[in-house]
Amino acid sequence: MKLDELIEHLDYKDLVNFKNINITGISYNSKTTKNGDIFVCLVGEHTDGHEFVQSALENGAVALLTERKLDNVNVPQVIVSSTRRKIADIADRFYSSPSKGINLIGITGTNGKTTVTHLIQKIFEENNQKCALIGTLGYKLSSNGEYRDAKHTTPQAPELQATLRMIKDVEKIDNVVMEVSSHALEQNRTGGCEFNGAVLTNLTQDHLDYHITMDNYFDAKAILFKNLPQGAFAVINSDDKYGERFLNTVPDGVKKYTYGVKTHADVMAKDINFSLNGAEFTLCENGREHKVNLHLNGMFSVYNVLAAVTASLALGIDIEISLKALQNVKGVAGRFEVVVKKPLVIVDYAHTPDGLENVLKSAREITPADGKLICIFGCGGDRDATKRPKMGAIAQKLADKIIITSDNPRSEDPQVIITDIIAGLLSVDTENVIVEPDRGAAISLLRGVANNNDVVVIAGKGHEDYQILKDKTIHFDDREEARKVFEGSVI
Repeated sequence: MKLDELIEHLDYKDLVNFKNINITGISYNSKTTKNGDIFVCLVGEHTDGHEFVQSALENGAVALLTERKLDNVNVPQVIVSSTRRKIADIADRFYSSPSKGINLIGITGTNGKTTVTHLIQKIFEENNQKCALIGTLGYKLSSNGEYRDAKHTTPQAPELQATLRMIKDVEKIDNVVMEVSSHALEQNRTGGCEFNGAVLTNLTQDHLDYHITMDNYFDAKAILFKNLPQGAFAVINSDDKYGERFLNTVPDGVKKYTYGVKTHADVMAKDINFSLNGAEFTLCENGREHKVNLHLNGMFSVYNVLAAVTASLALGIDIEISLKALQNVKGVAGRFEVVVKKPLVIVDYAHTPDGLENVLKSAREITPADGKLICIFGCGGDRDATKRPKMGAIAQKLADKIIITSDNPRSEDPQVIITDIIAGLLSVDTENVIVEPDRGAAISLLRGVANNNDVVVIAGKGHEDYQILKDKTIHFDDREEARKVFEGSVI
């Protein structure tokens, strides 16, 4: 694509050294820049792309998208107010706006995004329609397909637009369901994407190290709904305390749907029961009732199913088809995943106060009267520290015994993180509160702590198969570690 075509609709401030050269790619990492790329000088929290221009030029960059004029540079410079915002515009332009030819559904919220995307993909397939998925675990082209790597919950704009174009043109898939993180919305990674529908799971405390306040966090999530085009749909959790605020951000001409358990909504669940086999409830919509039996467990699973069903109704898919699809779902990797039978060991990605509370309440529902509920958890380093004591308090209140350990400590001292967690405890009873900074050793402690009729929740990392330490990243998988401890009882 010629440079003038790429920037034709771009609101740029200035052009320096302009030549109408051919652009063959977009890069923002100087190390991976290729011949013919326009190099985007992204300004982030820790790095400034302007400092790596020379490296990008040496690797073949033929033009620059910058926030200021750079001296001693002979290639064309397109100067904009924010490279972070404008990279999405040129990516959308370069890949010829792929989202306009796709039925793109965005899922946002603090918890449940991954599960809801997987459920909606299953519903599409039950309806004999192909659907690709983009999210935390990567992207995949069918529910039975392999995940392909994605570096973020929502990829950076060039990768996202390239992926959408590949899904549309190469794979011939017209439906895409995508997790949309608050960071991606705030950083405009989804700029240029035209969503046909948006779903809110919930909004609870997370990422305040980045957003600082809950109002800022809300504003970031609300971008997805504010930008919905005429004829699109919005699905909102009416039980969430921010639900009404989200509804108020939806533009006129966008169809609104709600779901819930406690408040009146378009789609509701009642008569909810949990057992070792899963959840069962009655789903109510349009004056009709449907019996639902799930392999999935926990109240959060009920909400996730309601979100997926409501989205499918908005898409015009018959509810019986949706329910058939969902009742056959066994689970999602690292989401309330049962990995050992005796004791019952559950691995879950819960890493927020609300997420931990939900998973422990769900685990309590299936804990035998003569059994204990045991929770192993930690908190991530270099992240919102205010949630650490809250998670400690929640774990102590809802579990009979807690083992506090490390999550991904990153650059922080694990002991400092653990001290923050302990600050939320009412008391430190050494019988029921165990501290073991080594996560592998903490899980090994279960051998002497958990009996066959107990339920164990290992929370925080879920599907992750690595642990980020101060000076390295190591292979570590909660599921593998639990199976090693209880080899004779592995599912």
